Amino acid sequence: MEALPGAGGMEPVPGGEPSRADGLEAKGRIVNIQKFSIHDGPGIRTTVFLKGCPLSCLWCANPESIRAFPEVIDNTESLCNGCLRCIDVCRRRALRAGRQGGRAKGTGAGGGIVRLDRRRCDRCMACVDVCATGALRTIGETKSVREVMDVVLQDCAFYRTSGGGVTLSGGEPLVQPAFSRALLRECKARGIHTALDTSGHASRELLDRLLPFVDLVLYDIKHLDSGMHARYTGQDNAIIMENLRYLAGKVDLWIRVPVIPGFNDDPRTLARIFRLSKACRAEKLWFLPYHKWGIGKYAKLGRRYAWQRTGSVSGRTLSVIKGLAASRWSGAVELGD
Repeated sequence: MEALPGAGGMEPVPGGEPSRADGLEAKGRIVNIQKFSIHDGPGIRTTVFLKGCPLSCLWCANPESIRAFPEVIDNTESLCNGCLRCIDVCRRRALRAGRQGGRAKGTGAGGGIVRLDRRRCDRCMACVDVCATGALRTIGETKSVREVMDVVLQDCAFYRTSGGGVTLSGGEPLVQPAFSRALLRECKARGIHTALDTSGHASRELLDRLLPFVDLVLYDIKHLDSGMHARYTGQDNAIIMENLRYLAGKVDLWIRVPVIPGFNDDPRTLARIFRLSKACRAEKLWFLPYHKWGIGKYAKLGRRYAWQRTGSVSGRTLSVIKGLAASRWSGAVELGD
């Protein structure tokens, strides 16, 4: 399996550059629209996950959101019925009927589980179109702002009663700035609270284009040491730190920190994060302990999971966070997702 790259060198994203198709007809590439989300800002929210991210964090729980182009999710181990129609339509011969131990694993008359050679695949998605069981499916659909708003508006009553709204997440919404701006603007025009979940790895110009339509920024901080940040996420943190300082006082700000054992869970790093958050006038610090929920996604994308330290966050680390919150922080703190 191939290792996980970042967004560099990716195909163009529909919502990546301004175009004449503005407003409701602006298009973006979507991973998922999650309704009734309670972990992506205040209240009950609809979270729109966009595809494409400039970082490639080794522990990423959402690898399907990193690359900007559509991908094939391979669930053939559990869902293939052996009809082999996908092989018939594959013009690149990227699919074949495989056998394990000489015994067909498919359950249909065709026999044999399908194997996908991603080196040959050009992502035409013809195999997905003929797959009746969902064993092969696409992740990364192109949708218009109008189509997304049709989903968003279904839960307006929940937003009103809970103080919720819409959150743009990813991936990284700033990889698709024109689409993100158009969607945020439409939400604000409807009186819906908006939140932008971002790594901050983007130009200030892009931030400025979106900020007039953003009520809350959820800013992800991984590490304050630039070398460590580059080693484990694929990018240094210079522009991330610059943008965080720039946003201070301009918009409501929550800082979210994935707590990764062996990377940023030592007391010194955690104390520095508390100091930075205070200096940037963040209203809330949200610590998200490492989990393994996303590991199974990597094989389905034909990749390997590169983070080797898969232990849980220790009780000692949690105690350090609680102690720092009590002694060095006057804002809100949340631990867990």
